[in-house]
Amino acid sequence: MNIREITDNKKQYLSLLLLADEQENMIDRYLERGTMYVLEDEGIKCECVVTDEGDGILEIKNIATDSDCQRRGYGKIMLEFIAEKYKDRYDILQVGTGDSPLTIPFYENCGFAYSHRIKNFFTEHYDHPIYENDVQLTDMIYLRKGL
Repeated sequence: MNIREITDNKKQYLSLLLLADEQENMIDRYLERGTMYVLEDEGIKCECVVTDEGDGILEIKNIATDSDCQRRGYGKIMLEFIAEKYKDRYDILQVGTGDSPLTIPFYENCGFAYSHRIKNFFTEHYDHPIYENDVQLTDMIYLRKGL
């Protein structure tokens, strides 16, 4: 297993990026300014894009695990890698996600706690309704953990 930084041609991983953020123009808002990593284990299994949000905050803008490889620990390994890599440069690691019973517990199990919410984020910024587990996402939920 190997995690490496991607510096060129980040869009070659678009199919994986779209698993976590299903509208390409939203990905375009952060992809080039973000730092991207991929986890390889006999092929690409997981990717993550992080951005410097100022004030000691590093934000996970996109993290996705290949659909055939989910629930095998790749996402958790990626988050642990990010936390370890950036612990001396940032105070807080944060992530924004939909209010979903699938994703919130994952982040909580990785040590994140609720921080705040942005009302109607998904309905105002996406050109189509986004559903997860048959529930329409409306608010962006931010979770944080100290580094």
